[in-house]
Amino acid sequence: MAKNVEFGADTFGDVTVDAAGERLPYGQVIRNVIEEGVLADRVGLDNFGVGEHHRDDYAVSAPEVVLAGIASRTERVHLSSSVTVLSSDDPVRVFERFATLDAISGGRAEIILGRGSFTESFPLFGYDLGDYEQLFSEKLELMAKLLTEEAVTWEGGLRAALDNQHVYPKTESGHIRTWVGVGGTPESVVRAAKYGFPLVLGIIGGDPVRFASYVDLYHRALDQFGREPLPVAVHSPGLVAETDEEAIETLWPHTEVILNRIGAERGWPRLTREKFEADVHEGALHVGSPETVARKIARTVRALDADRFDLKYSQGTLPHERMMTGIELYGTEVVPRVRELLAQETPAAV
Repeated sequence: MAKNVEFGADTFGDVTVDAAGERLPYGQVIRNVIEEGVLADRVGLDNFGVGEHHRDDYAVSAPEVVLAGIASRTERVHLSSSVTVLSSDDPVRVFERFATLDAISGGRAEIILGRGSFTESFPLFGYDLGDYEQLFSEKLELMAKLLTEEAVTWEGGLRAALDNQHVYPKTESGHIRTWVGVGGTPESVVRAAKYGFPLVLGIIGGDPVRFASYVDLYHRALDQFGREPLPVAVHSPGLVAETDEEAIETLWPHTEVILNRIGAERGWPRLTREKFEADVHEGALHVGSPETVARKIARTVRALDADRFDLKYSQGTLPHERMMTGIELYGTEVVPRVRELLAQETPAAV
């Protein structure tokens, strides 16, 4: 019998455009994200995530506030940060904010912790990028202690020590499910296992199958640290439309703009249409008709023995209306079809 895989959708709150191609104000983008979260609940998705950024092409810098807005209008969907940049935040405040969200949502809050692929938050909050690795390692250790919801005694090199301190509010269940998101470095995978966090693999390029070695490393590390097996999730971008051609033609111009903008900052080569389509057909982009996307997700889940798949349905300036259509197709057509494919006995069927 196939295991029960969870399916979610997430966004980084990209600043989008209206039907005339005009950039929307931040407030409207945030309100649209709330509507997207409400739709995710209505179409039966298990999880909805909102990420944290501190730059002008993203509207959400406080995911917990946006998630609280969604919580007030939903009943069952779990609400997570697509990423909480722990390195430039304070673990005590992270716990307090998500424990509050957990109360508002009736126990549906989740955290996905990460180091952050962007660095704008470091100077913004007074952190030295030279401490990048140490900041995350120390704060992750402290976060693991805080999540026990017991008195915490801890000491590190970059934050004031805690001596038998309690942090409030406590959650009703005594637990907030908290993941660590990694981009594919062995050290990050082992660190997640060391502190007993479930793993989220952020797969944004290349064939997802190549991450199987990281899943194996994670399970071996858990065993070596004497920990029980923990779930593995996959986060990948995509878009669902009525046909493959429509999905590709819709997504391409928005992907081109955002990735070439970020690429220019980081010295990447320009994204070509050929490279984009290669990632659609053979790589990490889960783009196409419901049947195409379902088969690709099923292949990814099988190859990585994943317990959860989160589709990043937003991309650059892709309009809100297109994202709403994609979410609806994902929840009503793709997810049921993936479950059918995973229930089949042999991987050859996908």
